[in-house]
Amino acid sequence: MHTSSSLRNSATAPVNQIQEAISDNYVIIFSKTFCSYTTMVNMLLHDMNVNYKVVGFDMLEYRSQIQDVFYKVTSERSVLKIFVNGTFIESTIDTYRLHREEKLLLLFHQYYFFKFRHD
Repeated sequence: MHTSSSLRNSATAPVNQIQEAISDNYVIIFSKTFCSYTTMVNMLLHDMNVNYKVVGFDMLEYRSQIQDVFYKVTSERSVLKIFVNGTFIESTIDTYRLHREEKLLLLFHQYYFFKFRHD
């Protein structure tokens, strides 16, 4: 299941907004509204029955500042950003590679095991 959302449209501390969104969501995708790569990742996560959140980057008022923050965090200016448990996954190709190698599922299992064991 996935939810769509946006960050608060506030110029104050885009870094904090991004960090909050990443820490509050085990799987979060920052993308443009219409992006074929995002669609591919959405389909994969849906098929894996993973809960995740999508933030429509192109709907954000302060996207230039937020893109600068992403560049500092990931060293990339591209818009599609996938984070799993706070870890940046480089690309759609890397997401599918991790899935093929069964490492993506392992990331999800580690999270759910830790979460439910400590709740």
